[in-house]
Amino acid sequence: MWNDLHKHFAKVKDRRFEAMVDADRAAAFSVQAGDMRLDYAKTNIDETGRELLLQLLDGSGVAAKRAAMFAGAPINETEGRAVLHTALRNLDGGPVLVDGQDVMPGVLDTLARMESFAADVREGRFTGQGGKITDVVNIGIGGSDLGPAMAVKALAPYHDGPRCHFVSNVDPADIAGVLRQCDPATTLVIVASKTFTTIETMTNARTAQAWMGQSVTDTGAQFVALSTAADKTADFGIDPSRVFGFADWVGGRYSLWGPIGLSLMIAIGPQAFRAFLRGAQAMDMHFKSASWLENMPAMLALVGIWHNQVCGYTTRAVLPYDNLLVRLPAYLQQLEMESNGKGVSMDGADLAEQSGPVVWGEPGTNGQHAFYQLIHQGTRVVPCEFLVAARGHEDDLHHQHQLLVANCLAQSEALMRGRTLDEARAKVADKFEGAELERQARHRVFKGNRPSVTIAYPQLTPEVLGQIIALYEHRVFVEGVVLGINSFDQWGVELGKELATALQPVVEGKKSAEGKDGSTAALVGFLQKHGVS
Repeated sequence: MWNDLHKHFAKVKDRRFEAMVDADRAAAFSVQAGDMRLDYAKTNIDETGRELLLQLLDGSGVAAKRAAMFAGAPINETEGRAVLHTALRNLDGGPVLVDGQDVMPGVLDTLARMESFAADVREGRFTGQGGKITDVVNIGIGGSDLGPAMAVKALAPYHDGPRCHFVSNVDPADIAGVLRQCDPATTLVIVASKTFTTIETMTNARTAQAWMGQSVTDTGAQFVALSTAADKTADFGIDPSRVFGFADWVGGRYSLWGPIGLSLMIAIGPQAFRAFLRGAQAMDMHFKSASWLENMPAMLALVGIWHNQVCGYTTRAVLPYDNLLVRLPAYLQQLEMESNGKGVSMDGADLAEQSGPVVWGEPGTNGQHAFYQLIHQGTRVVPCEFLVAARGHEDDLHHQHQLLVANCLAQSEALMRGRTLDEARAKVADKFEGAELERQARHRVFKGNRPSVTIAYPQLTPEVLGQIIALYEHRVFVEGVVLGINSFDQWGVELGKELATALQPVVEGKKSAEGKDGSTAALVGFLQKHGVS
């Protein structure tokens, strides 16, 4: 099937797909899920290419693997675990079994505990030693930071709780900058580490503990742990009532729906958090029941496979024309690249096709004055994914929002249409002539024929944000199954962490750099000379 796809692309790669995009194609090459619309008409996928992609989907066993995931089977085969982040938002979907045990009572009990604690913080029943909590500092890294930091920013219009801050980098500038804004007596610190051993997180947690100890007598009283290591959280001084655990069938980058989302729940309230969960649950139900052609995660995945594995476009730009989604590209970068950045298939053999793409992006219209130059006129094709809301949250500035939407739609149109040399000549014919006219015109040519998809929705609400995140989670799942890889482990992060642990005493000057390669040893020497040790 891969060969058929590559052969088909070879036949159509030079055609102008702009001519294909009429009203019929706009209807046939779009998908609706609730009030959300995915338009992939501005791509070079035609009916033949789509049919070949659908055959690839069926031949890869996506339907069976999807059923196994929702049923609690251990589809994370390298770690022998189920993959059940969907259970965290299964508010009324019935039992979910893992090894014959229904996990939903535990999930719902933890959610209820989170809601009770969040309400106590928001309403002033849980206080710091200086009164009502005014600030929440979430300390985590990876999924324990990117998810809640992204969501708290995205749902800023719904904030009516304490201010939320996020610390992830072990660089001391990160935590120092955050703590400088807070009062220890009215600050709640959330430490997010499943094992309570993550070196960056625990280093920052101890720094926060020392900071708090300068002003309050009982530092543990204002700490919360999102962890399953009850012995370690107790040693840290955190009462069991403020420890919220989650099972090993929830991966870090998929964990926002449970205890890792506590900072979001405190910011927007339990009711809005449940709406967020229900939005994701709605996308789960759509993914489970819709036919492939009408299945938004599946079709978004197939578009990604067409562009990356078939066309050879190795990068993907995520461009939200919604400034509330400023952290979404970074969140999706981890989701995609940690999940599908693999080199071997489930059986350990080298992949026959390329794995996941490089994912990056920035909100519009900022990006238009930065990297869009390369997207429009550079030598590499960069498929783009636009996200846009029909309405913002600033009703008195709706005209300005209309300008934002116009910019979004114009960019996807410009990528498709481009500008011919004749059109470029006409634009500058009144200023130049002869050879100079030709030279100037060529600088204004846009090749066009550059693909994009657009995801449109009425307004960024908690429900819609839940839909968007779940959409991309299932997209990554489908891509991983088609490629034959495990999207739910991340062994690629281990080696650097192991080497860092070994290097720390060398950097500190407690051990010799003997045995290190020449480059590393020389760099250690340079940094020690300038004060690192």
